[in-house]
Amino acid sequence: MPPPEKIIGVVGKTNVGKSTLFAALTMIPVKIADHPFTTIEPNVGVAYLRKKCVHVELGLSGCNPRSGFCTRGDRFIPVKVIDVAGLIPGASQGRGLGNKFMDDLRQADVLIHVVDASGSTDLEGNKGKPGTYNPVEEAELIRREIDEWFKSVVQRVWSSKISRAIATSQNPLEVIYQNLTGLSIKKRNVIEAIKAAGLENKDPRLWSQSDVDEFAVKLREASKPILIAANKADYPESRDYIKELIERFGVENVVPVSALAELILRKASQSGVIDYLPGDKEFRLIARSITSEQLKALELIDKNVLRVYGSTGVQELLRKAVFEKLHMITVYPVEDENKYTDHYGNILPDAYIVEKGTTARELAYMVHTDLGKSFLYAIDAKLKRRVGESHILEDNDVVKIVAAKSK
Repeated sequence: MPPPEKIIGVVGKTNVGKSTLFAALTMIPVKIADHPFTTIEPNVGVAYLRKKCVHVELGLSGCNPRSGFCTRGDRFIPVKVIDVAGLIPGASQGRGLGNKFMDDLRQADVLIHVVDASGSTDLEGNKGKPGTYNPVEEAELIRREIDEWFKSVVQRVWSSKISRAIATSQNPLEVIYQNLTGLSIKKRNVIEAIKAAGLENKDPRLWSQSDVDEFAVKLREASKPILIAANKADYPESRDYIKELIERFGVENVVPVSALAELILRKASQSGVIDYLPGDKEFRLIARSITSEQLKALELIDKNVLRVYGSTGVQELLRKAVFEKLHMITVYPVEDENKYTDHYGNILPDAYIVEKGTTARELAYMVHTDLGKSFLYAIDAKLKRRVGESHILEDNDVVKIVAAKSK
């Protein structure tokens, strides 16, 4: 079985380009309109995370992915993306589709918050002139809405269940964790949040309401980190706003993006007009004939996006979300450690995205339960050495699992 699926949630208010970004990520047609609540049910799709394939390091001519694809030495690994209902001020109190939005949000492991870096939409999502509205205010407001929702959920569960249960429990941490699993959190998130809130030396039975609130905010930060997509980066007005966003939230939390440029490039590539891979810093015209409108659009993308930012930013969003915010690595399980194949002869058929700190035995369970239960040892295929069950895997490891029961 594959490792537990990580879900990227795309959030933001109306008219910031959220649905365009989702379409660019997944190439799934979605409703794109300039009025609130165009997206009511969450759109669910698959995006492909680009990474240098380990077959290049191993000196192989190629590989045979069972999911995703590999081209020009880069592996494109599938990840799940959901685009949830548009968010507006007051959503945490149920305004608009707030309750629906927040419920959909529970599923996500990391959030991409799309803001209009051109400053052309107000806090309600109404269109205006570029440069009119500061996106920093928007980014802060949406973050507060999400934190308020998280606090309300944790406080409600704390009052109704946790406070009574921990009064007689020998393991308050386990009680807290078990009662908050509906938020799609992990036990380590709870531990991180308690430490970040400065509550590790305070008995949870003695926590005040403000303690619980601070814990809730830190739990959101640990379990659902937010990455800002500074969209519409191709507008001249966006450049100063992007600098402000970076100054306020940090360069590690902000990515300049042009979702529309990426969508146009992908469609042009699919149509055979250009040669382009998602994440490339340039494209090449290959069509024998092209309209003046198409040429003009491509020239503007090259001038205002690729030459300024080095890419459309869409692949950088995925990379940061998965590898930096979720602290994931890529490992390749194989059955033949010499040929790097499965039993059908497929070279490097699977690329698993797993958490840093994953052990060899944990990987065995991901591949198949029987392999985990009867694990004997693993083989580091690169170094041709045996490793034990507690061996911690590194990024780009190629691993054979040896067990008493084969799958």
